[in-house]
Amino acid sequence: MQTDNTCTITLLGTGNALVTKCYNTCFTLRTPETLLLVDAGGGNGILTQLEKAQIKLGDIHHLFVTHAHTDHIIGVLWVLRLFIQYNMRGSIEGQLHIYGHDKAILVLKTMVELMLPGKLQKQIGKIVLLHELKAEDSIQVGDLNITCFDILSTKEKQFGFTAQLPNGKRLCCLGDEPYNPINQKYVEHADWLLAEAFCLYEQRETFKPYEKNHVTVKDAAEQAQSLDVSNLLLYHTEDKNIERRKELYTAEAKAYYQGNVYVPNDLETIIL
Repeated sequence: MQTDNTCTITLLGTGNALVTKCYNTCFTLRTPETLLLVDAGGGNGILTQLEKAQIKLGDIHHLFVTHAHTDHIIGVLWVLRLFIQYNMRGSIEGQLHIYGHDKAILVLKTMVELMLPGKLQKQIGKIVLLHELKAEDSIQVGDLNITCFDILSTKEKQFGFTAQLPNGKRLCCLGDEPYNPINQKYVEHADWLLAEAFCLYEQRETFKPYEKNHVTVKDAAEQAQSLDVSNLLLYHTEDKNIERRKELYTAEAKAYYQGNVYVPNDLETIIL
């Protein structure tokens, strides 16, 4: 863990479900005492991303799953599997705590039962602990205080969360769908807002974000402005023009939002 009071976020992936030029959206929050992985993408590419980010699997003891879509939860099975195997070999220590709502935990249990060998299944509840959360539950994860909330998705049950950081700042993760006004108390005045931005506003007819219950950069920026958040981080994007994504998305967001805008690439680390 870090030796000072610095808190950081590392974007292991920044893309939507169907990207090929970047990895699916997932990230780590690192504080002086804690390393929290949030989602894990759609496959064993999570192992490559962790390796590239120089994050050791044995340093991850907490994992939050927002929802059970394939591009967020299948990578969790790989993290879980490797954590158990390395732990049984004695190469890593401790337990892996996985947090999620009832549907996410059910899907994980089902994948474990159907896809993993019996000797690994037996370690659920021992090496890997599954924690079912309900909306508005608050949990202490090391020096992070996390409160989850239901984003009321019409597609798949999904939790966002707010994290009170040990440096006094508050980070809010909306998951991969738009802000719902019912969750205003969790989002308003946040120091950091993590929001999806499927595409540029001018590309809405090409990518049809609204049909997928997503929003454009313009929409996310307007929401952030109305909620008086200090820093806006945009992710879960398309990747057809990834070389210019940072430039174009930043410009559009700044036209509608007066705070700081971040459009990270995969593996980029930002000080919170």
